[in-house]
Amino acid sequence: MTDAASPWLIVGLGNPGPEYAGNRHNVGFMVADLLAERMGGRFKAHKARAQVVEGRIGPPGPLNRRVVVAKPSSFMNVSGGPTTALRDFFKVPVANIVVVHDELDIDYGALRLKLGGGDNGHNGLKSITKSLGAEYHRVRFGIGRPPGRMQVADFVLKDFSSTERKELGYFVDRAADAVEALVVEGLERAQSTYNS
Repeated sequence: MTDAASPWLIVGLGNPGPEYAGNRHNVGFMVADLLAERMGGRFKAHKARAQVVEGRIGPPGPLNRRVVVAKPSSFMNVSGGPTTALRDFFKVPVANIVVVHDELDIDYGALRLKLGGGDNGHNGLKSITKSLGAEYHRVRFGIGRPPGRMQVADFVLKDFSSTERKELGYFVDRAADAVEALVVEGLERAQSTYNS
């Protein structure tokens, strides 16, 4: 059960550095950037090897939530270390952690919100689950499967195609809305609105 008084930790997954910024694998960072912008905050380096923004999400009153939005500065495959360090530093219960990540098994732009589950071969999730256990929330952002015989690793480390980029802003916006709904209204209501 989530604890209303405790802060929420929203971790967008990606790889640091400008050469990765537009990659499919970095859609978690894109959503984190938009959430930070909406809160009017700027990312600052944190000793937990992450960029963080602290702020609030939700309407004034009892539904207003304290949140920490983070982008690990480690590479994707070792996201568990920074996520665990942030959880400890900000005293966040695991049930109040939301990880935003790319998902191959969902069509491009579709969202699935869930609590717990496997890592589906996603190395960022694998690392976080190894550190925290599996009972954290996920906002899974569909990127679709690679075309033809393209290797998965090559596909996720390529930028979104020009066709995909036409709609990317809309889908990132919708994913940020879904994160806010999850934090403010709870998983079930957010799922009924955003699980496409």
